[in-house]
Amino acid sequence: MLQFTYSRGVLHAEGVSLAAIAAEVGTPFYCYATAAFESQYRALDSAFAGTEHLICYAMKANSNQAVLATMAKLGAGMDVVSVGELKRALAAGVPASKVIFAGVGKTRDEMAFAISHDILGFNVESEAELEALSSVAVELGKTARIALRVNPDVDAKTHAKISTGKSENKFGIPFDDAPRLMDRARALPGLAAVGIHMHIGSQITDAKLSPFRDAFTLMRELALDLRARGHELEHLDLGGGLGVSYKLGNQPPPDPAAYAAVAKEVLGDLGLKLVMEPGRLLVGNAGVLVTRVTFIKEGEGRRFTIVDAAMNDLIRPTLYEAHHEIWPVSELSRDAPMVVQDLVGPVCETGDYIALERSLPPFVAGDLVAVMTAGAYGAVMASTYNTRPLVPEVLVRGAEWAVVRPRMDVEAIIALDRLPGWLG
Repeated sequence: MLQFTYSRGVLHAEGVSLAAIAAEVGTPFYCYATAAFESQYRALDSAFAGTEHLICYAMKANSNQAVLATMAKLGAGMDVVSVGELKRALAAGVPASKVIFAGVGKTRDEMAFAISHDILGFNVESEAELEALSSVAVELGKTARIALRVNPDVDAKTHAKISTGKSENKFGIPFDDAPRLMDRARALPGLAAVGIHMHIGSQITDAKLSPFRDAFTLMRELALDLRARGHELEHLDLGGGLGVSYKLGNQPPPDPAAYAAVAKEVLGDLGLKLVMEPGRLLVGNAGVLVTRVTFIKEGEGRRFTIVDAAMNDLIRPTLYEAHHEIWPVSELSRDAPMVVQDLVGPVCETGDYIALERSLPPFVAGDLVAVMTAGAYGAVMASTYNTRPLVPEVLVRGAEWAVVRPRMDVEAIIALDRLPGWLG
């Protein structure tokens, strides 16, 4: 996380002190470093130089408008999974011609909105969706471009909750059914079957890239088979999945250049445009969650460091048993002897924690703490559980910073409710 370093004893995002931001916006808050977004995107884009390609950022990882606008400025398209995300992408200035609509449960209304805006295409995940999309396109008098999402039954060897490419997962069409369904798509009105798509899971860190190689090889076989059946493919969508480092000391995941080398080796001679949908890779290491210590509580054989961020702000540790490095914002405390402790939030759930039994500095009330690698699946998965307001998001660029989502008012949360007439 090169964009988060200590300067004059204080942790900075690029050229901005996190303590200075905390003093103005309060805690907790998310902070993103523009330089990290840019460097990751450019590394992936450069890795595929010489090969026709399109990077469609998987905006479910972080859909703040400022983040989307940053990606769009770099040339990224968007991978969306709801009409809400599609509207966000369009509002951020992303051309509809660079938007791919994915997901297993698209409604007819969502299909109609996307078709009417002439998006780049749909990744279709079932025969039922194929039939529905054809019907909607015909009703609108338009043609929907599609790629068939294939489930290659490849184990990405990641967490069970983020695996998407095995036969028991809900995603995609069984590999052996793909030729039949591509034939069906070609016969249906209102559809142009122009691609095939795969996505085997998230946070893949295999140094040898074996899951990707295995899946790419299967997709190559399928592309050749479909061509032999007379299908004129335009692109092959590789999905995303390349991981980031959450834990210091672990072997770093393969870099984009190694990933691109495997893709080019296996697929390069097909003459197809390669589309990819990275999310976490582009934004994970670009963000931190800054929180403040409220109390220290000594339990029976446990030390609890209670902070003002909770599972509603960052649910990954609770949902995925995810590890996030914990850094003190003040560098001085890094030199103190470590203390085994649980870093927990104020929400009334036993599962409300950020780190368990971790050796960390001996924090005291008032200390600022940075939860690292929180740029992906942090703010987007937040909720107002316990009527806790959504926290601010801050974007840094060099020595500049701006609040790109303000803290929600409790009154605004309450105002969303409506009393029925008999309680008025």
